[in-house]
Amino acid sequence: MNTPALTAFVYGALVLAGGWVGYKKAGSRPSLVSSILSAAVLLLAAVLSLSGNPAGDTLAMAVALVLLVFFGVRLAKSGKFMPAGLMVAVSLATLVVLWTFRRP
Repeated sequence: MNTPALTAFVYGALVLAGGWVGYKKAGSRPSLVSSILSAAVLLLAAVLSLSGNPAGDTLAMAVALVLLVFFGVRLAKSGKFMPAGLMVAVSLATLVVLWTFRRP
């Protein structure tokens, strides 16, 4: 099993779902657009990883790190767990899995 590819794909699906929920609940177009772009890059990362290219793992880690920082700042400003705290937790877990199973 290609754990980094699966992780990138699942994380991308969660990011996309979160953006969709943000759009439906709050009418946030930036949330929807950024989630679509992030999910597309994560899908690309998963495809690269599946093809054996270690750049896919690196790309997925980069996206997870950017989202971790972004949502960490939002969590610090708002103090609200939803959605920022949840995304911090999911992004951190994703980074741990990707780092653990990365290829040299």
